[in-house]
Amino acid sequence: MEVESFENEEGAKLLNDWFVGIKVDREERPDVDKVYMTYVQALYGGGGWPLSVFLSPDLKPLMGGTYFPPEDKYGRPGFKTILRKVKDAWDSKKDVLVKSGAFAIEQLSEALSASADSNQLPDGLPQNALHLCAEQLSKRYDSRFGGFGSAPKFPRPVEIQLMIYWSKILEESGKPGEAKENLKMVFFSLQCMARGVPHFEKMLYDQGQLANVYLDAFSISGDVLYSFMSSDILDYLRRDMIGSEGGIFSAEDADSAEFEGATRKKEGAFYIWTSEEIDGILGEHASLFKEHYYVKPLGNCDLSSMSDPHNEFKGSNVLIERNDSSELASKLGMPIQEYLAILGEFKKKLFDVRAKRPRPHLDDKVIVSWNGLAISSFARASKILKAEPQGTNFNFPVVGCDPKEYMEVAEKAAHFIRRHLYNEQTRRLQHSFRNGPSKAPGFLDDYAFLISGLLDLYEFGGSTNWLVWATELQDMQARAIYDLFSIKIRFPSFRCNSSSLLPKFVVQDELFLDREGGAYFNTPGEDPSVLLRVKEDHDGAEPSGNSVSAISLVRLASMVSGSKSDHYRQNAEHLLAVFESRLKETAMAVPLMCCAAAMLTVPSRKQVVLVGHKFSEEFGNMLAAAHALYDLNKTIQQTQQRWDFGKRITTKLPSWLEIILQPTRWLLVCQNFICSPPIIAYVAMFNYEHVPSVHNMVSGRMFLETRCVSSPSSAASVLLKKPFASKILKAITTRERKRNARTVPDLNAPQLVVNIVIWPSLRESSSTEPLSPNSSADQKYRKAGGLQPVYIGYWKLDSRINEQYQN
Repeated sequence: MEVESFENEEGAKLLNDWFVGIKVDREERPDVDKVYMTYVQALYGGGGWPLSVFLSPDLKPLMGGTYFPPEDKYGRPGFKTILRKVKDAWDSKKDVLVKSGAFAIEQLSEALSASADSNQLPDGLPQNALHLCAEQLSKRYDSRFGGFGSAPKFPRPVEIQLMIYWSKILEESGKPGEAKENLKMVFFSLQCMARGVPHFEKMLYDQGQLANVYLDAFSISGDVLYSFMSSDILDYLRRDMIGSEGGIFSAEDADSAEFEGATRKKEGAFYIWTSEEIDGILGEHASLFKEHYYVKPLGNCDLSSMSDPHNEFKGSNVLIERNDSSELASKLGMPIQEYLAILGEFKKKLFDVRAKRPRPHLDDKVIVSWNGLAISSFARASKILKAEPQGTNFNFPVVGCDPKEYMEVAEKAAHFIRRHLYNEQTRRLQHSFRNGPSKAPGFLDDYAFLISGLLDLYEFGGSTNWLVWATELQDMQARAIYDLFSIKIRFPSFRCNSSSLLPKFVVQDELFLDREGGAYFNTPGEDPSVLLRVKEDHDGAEPSGNSVSAISLVRLASMVSGSKSDHYRQNAEHLLAVFESRLKETAMAVPLMCCAAAMLTVPSRKQVVLVGHKFSEEFGNMLAAAHALYDLNKTIQQTQQRWDFGKRITTKLPSWLEIILQPTRWLLVCQNFICSPPIIAYVAMFNYEHVPSVHNMVSGRMFLETRCVSSPSSAASVLLKKPFASKILKAITTRERKRNARTVPDLNAPQLVVNIVIWPSLRESSSTEPLSPNSSADQKYRKAGGLQPVYIGYWKLDSRINEQYQN
């Protein structure tokens, strides 16, 4: 419309003569956009951009719509016709129009002021909503082109997120077949998206969310296609979308000049190629590349009449992958790795040529909410992609980086927001930054998305300070912060400036929470020119602030304990109860909220607690192992504190732990703050889900079943106090002799590796004989409600201890 109508002399004259034209950047003022988009959607049944709304002087809407062609065509009135009709109506029936606009806003305000009838959801609704949403999406699944619904399918990553989570629920419910069918839909859709026609406009909120769902797919499947896609997205951002201070920019336009000095821009000009251009760059080897990317002599935008509605791509090719790489490699009699290596070299050559073209316009605003989404994906990739198989770099030739550097990107972006868009005195955010902070305040999405990103930043290895800031943004009451780091909490090594305990007010809750009706409004309510305060629930191209907040509250409830945990959980329940009818009737509109509701009902969320030197390679391996399995129902918490940390985490740990002298690194698996014995070697953590929760450790006496094994290279070194070391060695010799072993373990060996399994004992005697698996005593213990054995892992005993206690 900018070119067709606003730059049209006749149209511009009508607009300027009769109206006051105001152009609003929806990214800078999403609150204004939301008011009038809601109006257009309610009255006309659809919305979109560009959005055109005609207002009275007091800002009440009179009439609106989306795209208007310059002239009457396609059965739609042209923009100039609309201008004339609105002017005539204003002149002839102004009072009717004003009353109509005021009535529309009043009705919308009433409809959008949803409140909860109860403080919690009805029993069964969360699982039913999750099931209903998955069922509705499955019915709309496109088995030919992937995705859900009909074209055009713009990315809606929350659909993929729900289907992955539902697959996990099905698998845990003993329905692996159904889970597999769901994942087939997910994987095929992601593959089609990776190979298909690109959307030339690059929005940061798309990039952050898509990188995350590809990371999830990689965690589940191990398929390097998904790791490549996630790293490709993140490295594009890292290469082209980040400022010198670390803020991540909001978008790149779709159109650009075809050549330097061109007066008109053309959609996709930066990205498209003629067949002749590719021949000139790649020479005699071009045929391989052209077949892979469906390059045709006359252009490849011929798959549909809608492929090129404005004839902008005539004679040009959009690079799409219509054939499977392995099939093409097989056709050429070439190993797949060699094929990908050649393809990578060709891509690098074209990339170098493309870099000399005029780039699309870069929107260098730094928007808090979208940076929150990107922070999440960078932080998660730093650990999920850590153990990426060799060979994927063949299909990624451009820049690339060590995944460890992704954490640096995430932390720099968070630092940028805190430094430039956060007021330490008021504890408030500004919405965006470009040559300085914007005047617009932070909106619900800014707080919600940033809090979620900070939680991921912390869980995937960032500083504990990010968790502190997340809780400040969620709830900055001094008592809450103090409670957070007292008993039964995971951060005894935290050092806090006393001034940070002084402010006694809330931030997200104070600005957005409807304390009576529940849930969050999308605006602070301080700007009288914004006519509606909306409780957004629709999970569209961007998730709703309420859905993201609900998940963050569930996560925070499992990171803290006591009254604060209850407070977060109750807030999540009340929030979700506001949208009960939405979850019941139109679950497909709120997929992420369905996930939040289901997460809230999980009876025992896992807490995986890591202790060690945070910047050591071993700790990084532990953290990567803890994140190796996809599981929304777990929380990862880490600290550098040693033994006193273990004492403070909970009083329900077994007393035998006290005889361990500060292991260098260890892990606990807990459920609802009740913890298993520590896992010392990170190799044992890959299957941490199979370590049962420990509920009765305090009352049961612990014994050791041991056997000598060869030393694994990844065994962790620990120092043991004398009583415990002697018990281990005595148990070894006793056990081996009872088994009539040919030799007793050589206690003078440089190291002795012991595979340790803990068995709770029924007896009160002081015998050191282990309770054998499946023995009569063991069976009796299990019948009495005892625990299954807990696998601890490999401990490597220092030879000095062995020598000291060999007798």
